Amino acid sequence: MKAVLGDTILAEADRDDLISIEGNWYFPPSSVNFEHLVSSPTPYACAWKGACQYLTVNAGEVVLKDRAWSYPDPLPGSIERVGRDFSGYVAFWKEVSVIE
Repeated sequence: MKAVLGDTILAEADRDDLISIEGNWYFPPSSVNFEHLVSSPTPYACAWKGACQYLTVNAGEVVLKDRAWSYPDPLPGSIERVGRDFSGYVAFWKEVSVIE
């Protein structure tokens, strides 16, 4: 599967390597093209996943603030709830298409 914005591939991995959480696909860190992502100072914490790191998507002339996110150190109970360790996995908001 791929996360794409226009002609830019932001992440690409086999479907089995992705994790679906609350309707969002999370890509393993090794599959993400971090040259198109910049850490954001926007704070957020999910009650059950923990502290979130927002990322701004930069794909050429298109810049989407806080449209990707990751949980670098998810709460232990959240890993058990999801059934897999999703530390550092990256998800994208709706402007980014996740396709087969």
